[in-house]
Amino acid sequence: MQEIKWVFVFFALAAFLSMCGIGIAIGAQSVIGILGCTAALLLIMGFGFKTKKRWREEGKL
Repeated sequence: MQEIKWVFVFFALAAFLSMCGIGIAIGAQSVIGILGCTAALLLIMGFGFKTKKRWREEGKL
């Protein structure tokens, strides 16, 4: 049985919430909200992929 990597659960949840934020901002017609949530999504996903690569290189995955 595999162990849960909670940091990746956090990254996935944060990315999901950013995507929801984009939808809410579109509904509210807020360009600043759309841009902010899109930037947050890109940063969160980038950190997630970077962390996964680093952990794989260190043999933690």
